[in-house]
Amino acid sequence: MEILVTGSIAYDYLMRFPGSFQRHFIPDELHNMSLSFLVDDMTKHWGGVAANIAFTLANFGLRPKLMGTVGRDFGDYRRWLESSGVDCATVIQIDEVFTASFFANTDDDNNQLAFFYGGAMNLARDYRIADVISRQPDLVVISPNDPVAMINLCDECRARDLRFIYDPGQQVARLDGAELRRGLEGAYLLIVNIYEASVIYEKTGYTLDDLRERAEIVVITESENGSKIYSDGEIIEVAAFPPAAIADPTGAGDAYRAGFIFGLSNKLPLKLCGQIGALSATYALEVVGTQNHKFKLRDFVDRLHSLADDDGKLERLLGAN
Repeated sequence: MEILVTGSIAYDYLMRFPGSFQRHFIPDELHNMSLSFLVDDMTKHWGGVAANIAFTLANFGLRPKLMGTVGRDFGDYRRWLESSGVDCATVIQIDEVFTASFFANTDDDNNQLAFFYGGAMNLARDYRIADVISRQPDLVVISPNDPVAMINLCDECRARDLRFIYDPGQQVARLDGAELRRGLEGAYLLIVNIYEASVIYEKTGYTLDDLRERAEIVVITESENGSKIYSDGEIIEVAAFPPAAIADPTGAGDAYRAGFIFGLSNKLPLKLCGQIGALSATYALEVVGTQNHKFKLRDFVDRLHSLADDDGKLERLLGAN
């Protein structure tokens, strides 16, 4: 299966605050808020939602194509992704700007404050799928990106009858109700976390049933409470896989998506797709950085078997490879 992953490609600056953000917010004074959090450490990592998804797909042995706009500082990052198994021939480099940057500060309760500088990503609206790939991809992932680019890509997928996954993510804050309704219409799969789903309900006026009418599959992740998959009138509940320890939550949702897509690419049952996604997320939780988790497929399958029964489906998949 040829998978094209579109969306943000960025540098991540990850910080840790030794305390709780909540203790420093005074509800009656939020209109006068002026806060600065002194952090103990900061690390710089490869990131961006599309690149994170593509990286984990490559961990599974796939070779996804990555589509996004980057700046003149992308050289080392390109070499890293290519060496990890990601096809970067479809990445668009614009030398007049810098690559997008994500700044995240996480407290001891794993609450997170984040800010994103768009940089080259803001120019993604100028490019179509047809500009980077001549043939029809089997699946297009539309993940957080320049908001106009996301709308354009969804429109292009519908116009060309391309099967697409709509993953608006953090951009639910920027997209208005009409844009969200337009984006998810006709999606093969809609995937969001439980907070993002609440924002979509509020902005669009849609209910969960409305979402299920517009996308063939709806997946809502609920952090440590697992995820729910809605398809063909069925509700499939998937438990989370407990991590050995949580190093940093950043990128866990992206890893879940990659695991789920890997399952779809192998025509596995939806519950097993969710379980693969859940374990992928756990691998990401156990390290700092969104592209620092590595696993061999054999080890991944053994770990999944320790908590879930797949009726031998993954063993047969390993045998086929």
